Parts: sequence; C-alpha cells; structure tokens
Amino acid sequence: MNFPSKLIEDAVAEISRLPGIGKKTALRLSLHLLKQDASVATSLAKAIIDLRTKTNYCKICHNLSDTEICPICGGHRRDHTVICVVEDIPDVLAIENTSQYNGLYHVLGGVISPIQGVGPENIHIDSLIARVERPHSGDPVREIILALPATMEGDTTSFYLSRKLKPTGTKISTIARGIPVGGELEFTDEVTLGRSILSRTNYSSE
Repeated sequence: MNFPSKLIEDAVAEISRLPGIGKKTALRLSLHLLKQDASVATSLAKAIIDLRTKTNYCKICHNLSDTEICPICGGHRRDHTVICVVEDIPDVLAIENTSQYNGLYHVLGGVISPIQGVGPENIHIDSLIARVERPHSGDPVREIILALPATMEGDTTSFYLSRKLKPTGTKISTIARGIPVGGELEFTDEVTLGRSILSRTNYSSE
C-alpha cells in the first residue's frame, strides 16, 4: 500500500495494530481524523493516554476501576456474600448487562492452560481464597459462582478452584450450560447469559 505522506503511513501502521483493524480500515480512520477539527484528534489522543496511564485495577476483585476499590466491591447495595468468578473483565460487563446478578465478582485474569504455560500461580487464585477466608466486608461468603468459559481450560480451572475452596465449606456453584461449549461469555446474548446465572447448579469435583 502506497501512502502520500509518511505521517499517514505511520498513523495507519499504529492504528492497524489494534485487533480487528486492517490497513484499509486504519487508512479510512486516519483520513477521517484529518477531516475533523484538530480538537477531535487531541481529545482522542488524551483519552487513550489517560486510559493507559490512569486506569487502576480494584485491589479486591481485580476489575477495572478509577479508584483503589471498584464501585461494585464498595457498593452497599451489592450482596457481599456471593462472589462470581470470571476469566476476564469483558465477562463482568456481560453479566452486569443482564441485570440478573447483584453479588460481587472476582476476575482471575485468565484460565489454567498448561499448553500456553499458564498455571494456577499465574492467575488471581490466591487472592480469591483469601477473600473467602477473610471477607473484606466482614460478611462471610456463602456462595462462589464459577462463571468460566465452557472450554477444556475453563473446566480445568473450575475443577482446580473447587478443590482449593472445598476446605472452606463455602457453597460452590456453576452457571447452567445454556452457553454453547467453546463459547465465550463476552459474545453470549444477554437473555441466555441471564438465564444461565439464574439457573446455576451446584458444582461438584467428585
């Protein structure tokens, strides 16, 4: 692809690094920005820089947050006795959009995958166990919902967590299999995901 300007070429190269954006799309976006007022590009650049430099992670659940503790963990109207364990942040957003769940979350930051070199020590499992043993709010955790992908890695992680949490005596459940095997929570429709949360079943590692 030939470019009339080195500046456009550099912009296209950087924008096309984003997932799902090829060079043609990156070129259209670059040309669009050139047609806009300079303040538009400045605002976009500032938002991206702030996103990268000012975004925090909740010290309790590891969700994205502007503060040390996210609004969900600090919410007085949330049920602090139930924790929903998810793989990553998009899963929190997907479940929240169903409006069917009012408990807390715990973002693992991945799932156990020996093939990819991801072990239990590489994800936020120890902090989950600590939350169950020493609840931040003081209210004992009565249920852990495992809302992990219906994949081999997700099932492996669920099995591992159930074994680690069993000594605590906390009820362990998993969302119903309304989600297709191999599917990701992020791409599941809200009705199916909401029903899966409401019709969750007990998880057994036996």
